[in-house]
Amino acid sequence: MQLDIQARDFALSEALQRHVERRVRFALTRYRDRISRVTVRLRDDNGPRGGVDKCCTMHLRVGGLPDIVIEDREEDLYLAVSRSASRAGRALGRQLDRLRGIFTSRRVPLPALPQE
Repeated sequence: MQLDIQARDFALSEALQRHVERRVRFALTRYRDRISRVTVRLRDDNGPRGGVDKCCTMHLRVGGLPDIVIEDREEDLYLAVSRSASRAGRALGRQLDRLRGIFTSRRVPLPALPQE
């Protein structure tokens, strides 16, 4: 799994880079053999004005599945990264479960109760 971290309109601190690496690896470690690349794009839309404008976009490339793109906006960039990583892990898990047929649209009826 290749991890690419990009920051737009601000300098990426070493602490933030370590946080992104740690959160992504923790959330996606179960699926690391299936993921070819994870791109994390960080941006601060409003700059120094503040507000809920810190954005984290995660783009997962997985062999045999459509790409998964997760975006989260928060006031704190660390929180946006954490939430995006968690959501990416859940989304990938759902995609793989569907591929394996765990969640099917057909429901199997329960057996009838014996009548007395």
